[in-house]
Amino acid sequence: MAPFLIERRSRLPVDEAWRRLTHWQRHAASVPLTRITVTTPPPSGTGTRFTARTRLGPLALDDPMEVVRWQPPTEHGPGRCRLEKRGRAITGWAEIEVYGHGAGSRARWTEELRVRGVPRVFDPLTAWTGRLVFGRVLRRLLDG
Repeated sequence: MAPFLIERRSRLPVDEAWRRLTHWQRHAASVPLTRITVTTPPPSGTGTRFTARTRLGPLALDDPMEVVRWQPPTEHGPGRCRLEKRGRAITGWAEIEVYGHGAGSRARWTEELRVRGVPRVFDPLTAWTGRLVFGRVLRRLLDG
């Protein structure tokens, strides 16, 4: 597994940061060549399933995920969401946490990512790529 962690501060209130970070289709706007389809009815919560499909010409890679933990923020604690990656090519998990931070919020994205067929010697490169891509997602969702 290639673990990585990203943290970002935001001027957004906790509830708005949570809403933006758990609006799954909006993630695709920050990931080139990717579209996200939610396959379960709203609202989001435990059991929500969606697939991120990245396509370049005839080549496509699906990253199906399921929300296995859903704890929106409250006045007493942070919001936490855990996604399990259920694909043939991409496995692992991601956790999104949103905390109050002064008048704004702080988001933490933790992920362990495995790309089948890619030797473990490339885990540092996979983690670096994950930090780059999902750092961009966090920045755009929290600033946009």
